Amino acid sequence: MFSQLLQRFFKHIDSFLISCILFTLLVGLFVLYSAAGQNLGRVSAQLINITVALSAMWVVANIQPQFLERIAPPIYALGVLLLISVALFGDISHGARRWLNLGFTKIQPSEIMRIAVPMMLAWFFAKREASPRIRDFVFAAVLLAVPVVLIMKQPDLGTSLLVTASGFYILFLAGLSWKFLLGGAVTLGALTPVFWSMLHDYQRRRIEILIDPTQDPLGAGYHTIQATIALGSGGVTGKGWLNGTQSQLDFLPERTTDFIFAVFGEEFGMIGNIILLVLFSLIIIRGLVIAGQAQTTFSRLLAGSITLTFFTYGFVNIGMVSGILPVVGVPLPLISYGGTSMVSLFIGFGILMSIQTHKKLVVSG
Repeated sequence: MFSQLLQRFFKHIDSFLISCILFTLLVGLFVLYSAAGQNLGRVSAQLINITVALSAMWVVANIQPQFLERIAPPIYALGVLLLISVALFGDISHGARRWLNLGFTKIQPSEIMRIAVPMMLAWFFAKREASPRIRDFVFAAVLLAVPVVLIMKQPDLGTSLLVTASGFYILFLAGLSWKFLLGGAVTLGALTPVFWSMLHDYQRRRIEILIDPTQDPLGAGYHTIQATIALGSGGVTGKGWLNGTQSQLDFLPERTTDFIFAVFGEEFGMIGNIILLVLFSLIIIRGLVIAGQAQTTFSRLLAGSITLTFFTYGFVNIGMVSGILPVVGVPLPLISYGGTSMVSLFIGFGILMSIQTHKKLVVSG
């Protein structure tokens, strides 16, 4: 009886994907304990975040993809309305207006758009799967641009980049021609001066520091310099768990969130980095397999976007910590401390599992 209940409980959980996720989470807890100065309170808080995220994943995994497809437009519309509400009435913290106070709690609507945007675009192209035309791609680009602009105005460059990536992957998987991709890249290059003028001063400073962090070693370049020192000092095998000098002696800033990869690299070295990258790769490969086996256009596009966005999470964070990308405030997935980003990430995993385990319920046309 108990085994049947257990089997039913895990019926819509992909065993390979969840195994890779849980093992990566375990690695993250060990790194977080060290990065937080052996603070069990921070680890306990992260365990609560993980529990909430896993619960959200389980709920979403048990929802049929057909239902997710039906609710995509209202979720997108709600997300845009919330972003507009943030722009008008949101709470300001550290110079940014990102949170909406509902009285009993605060929410960050931009996190909703990480899932709502790819769901909406996947729904849009699923209705036009026969032969999407240029005007369809133009309209989809507008659907993507609206929330991205609102998020950039907060300002939240990191989240806006992730939302942009999630939407772009839908456009690409839906069949956007390479000619238009190349033309778009050339256009963006030509518009670089315009985008530069739109950036906030601190955002421009981050790009300047990327080119030469030593021009302000104790200010804007401090994060990048300390992170690269930590990564380089780890060598091949690392200094050992809890023995990283840059983190333990408080040289490394934001070491439990954006720069936790530097802590990991210093303590576990190149070998540890390779193991972590293998774990990320296994999750990405499984996600792409699920996308390839999806039985509907909506499921295929959404699964592909979620998987490639997870790749973007990791690539941007590791590139940022390594000094090859500007600091944009993107956490390392499954490793960095955080609640809201963790939940949105696991909702994506839940969607992947829903697509994989509900395939038999799809009636072929």
